[in-house]
Amino acid sequence: MDSVECLVIGAGVVGLGIARALARRGHEVVIAEAADLIGSETSSRNSEVIHAGIYYPAGSLKAKLCVEGKQALYAYCADRHVGHNRCGKLIVATDDSQIADLEMLKKKAEANGVHDLQWLTRDEALALEPQLHCVAALLSPSTGIIDSHGLMLAYQGEAEDHGAMLALGSPVVRGEAVNDGIVIETGGADPMVLKARIVVNAAGFAAQGIAAKIHGVRPESIPGCYYAKGNYFVLSGVKVPFSRLIYPIPTPGGLGTHVTIDMGGQMRFGPDVEWIDAINYNVDPARGDSFYAAVRQYWPGLPDGSIQPGYSGIRPKLSRGAGKGGDDFIIQGPEQNGVPGLINLFGIESPGLTASLSIGEMVADMAEE
Repeated sequence: MDSVECLVIGAGVVGLGIARALARRGHEVVIAEAADLIGSETSSRNSEVIHAGIYYPAGSLKAKLCVEGKQALYAYCADRHVGHNRCGKLIVATDDSQIADLEMLKKKAEANGVHDLQWLTRDEALALEPQLHCVAALLSPSTGIIDSHGLMLAYQGEAEDHGAMLALGSPVVRGEAVNDGIVIETGGADPMVLKARIVVNAAGFAAQGIAAKIHGVRPESIPGCYYAKGNYFVLSGVKVPFSRLIYPIPTPGGLGTHVTIDMGGQMRFGPDVEWIDAINYNVDPARGDSFYAAVRQYWPGLPDGSIQPGYSGIRPKLSRGAGKGGDDFIIQGPEQNGVPGLINLFGIESPGLTASLSIGEMVADMAEE
């Protein structure tokens, strides 16, 4: 049995961000990832948006870590040459009944420390995006897009520069608290038995299952996990009509069928919300039919036949059907889970990518307490 100071389970953007923070502080770090490559699930199957911090309840971890993380992430991308674009976004009210929702979002953003939102009349919004339909809009100039894979490679590289080691194809089989640490067994082609002083469970939608495999964890400390699948469709055969991201009023479980543009200039729609019981990434082309009606509320010029299946991702929700921001991040230490040295992260969905640097620093602080 080998010993290591810190074991991070999960090499998504959050796990890598945590490993980077720990390694930069001089800690010995091993990262165990079940898949054969980094960030192959939630971290690479999302909208790749740098969020401003608008949607989350005041005082929540999501609000705090998103606003802190956004500023840190823009600086990090500039310093490490990670592809990004502070393109801004418009949140639109498509009829008068939604103006109150827009006003509420602005107040919520201000309570979270987001003070740069600009209220736009219909004419002001159309001056920025002529093909848009709305009666009013909020402009968020600090929203942007990012190359998520480039970000994860930067985190991995920086962690490894400070001595961290990555073990791919290493799914956690079981764990047990011992007197001076936690013993974790992994499977795969090269099984390991590691004893770590600190174990960080940052395994995304697998986090609950891994926590349950660690003997000594209080069962009541493990929340439920629900899979909200988001399907994305891409614009095909039509010139991209917008230069900014376009978001409707949020819907239960997500932010509505919105328009994002990736770093390559391709426009995509989504995600929608499809509650599933088992992991699958298949995109049903028939779901695209409902996208036309949703998108045409703010882009009536969307041509028939221009939406094609793209990809899907799965958001690890803590409750089924919760509205956006209704479930906060859970980042719990031994006082909650009952195992000295164990830090569990549950429900790390959006804005996890934006908050990845601030989550990393928070967890590193907890590890050093």
